[in-house]
Amino acid sequence: MAHQISFNEKTGQHSFFSVQKAWHGLGQIVKDYPTSKEALVYAGLDYTVEKRPLFTYDTVNFNANKDTDIVIPEVDVPNYFATMRTDTDQVLGLVGRDYKIVQNVDAFTFFDSIVGGDGILYETAGALGRAGERIFVTAKLPDYIKVGKDDLIEKYIFLTTSHDGSGSITAAFTPVRVVCANTLSMALNNCSNVVKIRHTESAQERLKQAHKIMGISNTLSIQLESIFNQWTKVRITDKQVLRLIQEAMSPSKEVLENIRNGADDQLSTVFKNVCENAFMYAMSSPTQQTDTTKGTLFGAYNAVTGYFQNVKAYKAQEDKLDSILSGTGLMRSQTAFKLCEQFNKHGGDALQN
Repeated sequence: MAHQISFNEKTGQHSFFSVQKAWHGLGQIVKDYPTSKEALVYAGLDYTVEKRPLFTYDTVNFNANKDTDIVIPEVDVPNYFATMRTDTDQVLGLVGRDYKIVQNVDAFTFFDSIVGGDGILYETAGALGRAGERIFVTAKLPDYIKVGKDDLIEKYIFLTTSHDGSGSITAAFTPVRVVCANTLSMALNNCSNVVKIRHTESAQERLKQAHKIMGISNTLSIQLESIFNQWTKVRITDKQVLRLIQEAMSPSKEVLENIRNGADDQLSTVFKNVCENAFMYAMSSPTQQTDTTKGTLFGAYNAVTGYFQNVKAYKAQEDKLDSILSGTGLMRSQTAFKLCEQFNKHGGDALQN
């Protein structure tokens, strides 16, 4: 089950909804953007989670006659609890005493509070894992980042949280270039586009402070529109595009040094193939032949981000999501962003040092 979408045996439904047909073809497909209450039901997330105490059996010190029906006494397990779905009584995970549950409905409350419920478009939501241990929600914000005359970048907010104690609540602002559904990761002034909240006593209250993530999206939107439009005016040669891709994709200082020293024979075949595939995407993809991308610094940046979104093969869709939002895809894209900033300031010399 590469998709990892949770299946509810009681309802006979996969816990997922989308306003467009998803690649895995599962869950509820709806024509119109739903309200938060509707989305919660469509995605099969209309369940609550409880912390329940743990216990074991005292079989060592119990010397009952085997011919009797005496029950072996229970022994409490202190400071640890099981998180459980109240609708199916499935165990989601084991957590500590201080772990605080954030219910699924709170995730949607977070989105609604951003703009008072107006303008938020719920696009996908669902639960992952055997019993729905992890949930996610994506919503589109109103307005666009406009690059050039007609290259539009939609503004999304993504939230994921787990009920098994494995991770924090994560909310991220994620711009997506409409023409190729290309997620644009960025690194602006050391400002992260991600907010992480631990499952502590203050988690629910902090989640209500939606203005923080909205402030991030507004600030980044303004900066990105200015930067990307500037990059569309900066010309870059094909040779420089390949070099920028190589440096952005470099997994280590050693590889980077080999690139800068021209020691191509020291580069692995796997690394060369990655760079070649990203370069071919830059040179041949129709989405890279627009006025804003062809032969421009903005196009070179999209070659890296577009590789992880549209070219690289992943074992599962969740692997792709993790890579783009928090893994290798994010790191390489942020490196590309910084290289493009340097190229904008210093031209080709930025790729020689």
